[in-house]
Amino acid sequence: MPLLLIVLFIVVPIAELALIIQVGSWIGFWPTLALLILDSVLGAMLMRSQGRRAWQRFNVAISEGRAPTREVLDGVLVIFGGALLLTPGFITDVFGAIFLLPPTRALVRRLVIRRSFLRVLNVSRPPRRGSAYDVDGTARDVEPDQLDQSR
Repeated sequence: MPLLLIVLFIVVPIAELALIIQVGSWIGFWPTLALLILDSVLGAMLMRSQGRRAWQRFNVAISEGRAPTREVLDGVLVIFGGALLLTPGFITDVFGAIFLLPPTRALVRRLVIRRSFLRVLNVSRPPRRGSAYDVDGTARDVEPDQLDQSR
């Protein structure tokens, strides 16, 4: 988790600045600034429309009496995608568009569900004889005399 935070708060902003400077040297300051403003405005519009659709699908699922799991996950991805598109920078815009566009959002949704499902399976699986689980849920081998102490 600390590595993820370092990447998010240090590496990504430095990479964004480097890319903005590079694009600025290719096309100039004002066109780069206009491009950053334009993609933020388009991102806000896309977030609004996709958020509205996700909300409508959520209400339909509720009215049909089924659990709106897919709709909730779509709503979360739309919120993250919109936040990334509103953040100035080209790298975050790419990820924001991936979260907001329906075809790529479906792929991300499947990845999130698969990862969550595998994590639940890993945690809910009982330990084998001669193994124990660490705090993070990974199995580790232990000696038989240590097995009684680890529970």
